[in-house]
Amino acid sequence: MTIPLSVLDTAPLSAGQTSADALAATTRLAQAADTLGYRRFWVAEHHAMPMVASTSPGVLVAHLAAATRDIRVGSGGVMLPNHPALVVAEQFAMLEALHPGRIDLGIGRAPGANPATAAALRRTVDGLGAEDFPAELVDVLALLGIRLGPTAPSATARRLTATPEATSSPEPWLLGSSLFSAQLAGELGLPYSYAHHFATGRTLQAAQTYRQAFRPSTVLDAPRLMVSASVLVADTEEEAQHLAGPSRVMTLALRTDRPLAPVVSPDEAERLLAGLDPQQAADFFAQSPGTQVATTPDRAVEELAALVDRTGADELMVTGTAFDVADRERTLAALAARWPGMATAAA
Repeated sequence: MTIPLSVLDTAPLSAGQTSADALAATTRLAQAADTLGYRRFWVAEHHAMPMVASTSPGVLVAHLAAATRDIRVGSGGVMLPNHPALVVAEQFAMLEALHPGRIDLGIGRAPGANPATAAALRRTVDGLGAEDFPAELVDVLALLGIRLGPTAPSATARRLTATPEATSSPEPWLLGSSLFSAQLAGELGLPYSYAHHFATGRTLQAAQTYRQAFRPSTVLDAPRLMVSASVLVADTEEEAQHLAGPSRVMTLALRTDRPLAPVVSPDEAERLLAGLDPQQAADFFAQSPGTQVATTPDRAVEELAALVDRTGADELMVTGTAFDVADRERTLAALAARWPGMATAAA
């Protein structure tokens, strides 16, 4: 229970907000996490989604690193199929040069976009397949000066560098929600962050796969696992469930191909969810809970501690969607005040 807590944010855009409002809220949340003693603050990459303003993690990381002091800032993650390896490496080499020792490069395999958007981002269909991902990942790291032992980068990556005179490299992480990513992270000897908040039901299997596949590398001597959980707390169970309504509506829209919209208010979410068939809604949210931990602060810490015990995680990352950034900020403050090793900073 003394493991670090970190934060993942998507810059959710609520109804009535502009992109500028959503990004200002993310900045406010990052500054709060910095003050409260969280280890990292990561931002996601999503495209063509009206409820998410975090489309360019490299740009947002630069802003957040400049707006904070001690917390590590990074991508959760850069979706590698959308970008040539050299572009990613140059962006994060520059970020590391600007903020040495504070930049994380979390890399994921999913495009975070529909196929047409992904193709438009990269301007080619080459490199968009899952079979291309391991080699491209190795190339990004090689361009940053991170060589993974016997795994050889491409001739192009061996010929180029991401920046003229690097003195340090961003901390690399492989992100995933599948056994493929768990296996690859282990084989390459990389830190691994598993998206438990996606509710795939494979968290424990992924943790076991990662540890069994792990081979020491120039990056790590032993496995290093982080798991993420979606969390929202309030003074009462009823209030927390009410505030979690927008997250459930968003989950329903994403997983049932319904029209997407900005994050709705808790009252509007309650109205929309009341219109669903009760049994179908119960079945859906049992399988796709959206906000997985929506409860009082003390109960939330108990549930998160149990998750750490089950997975043996070395770090826990919390995320959550709420209509009002103040509810996200209160969640971070409440967790920090109760999490061992963080109470002093939170005070």
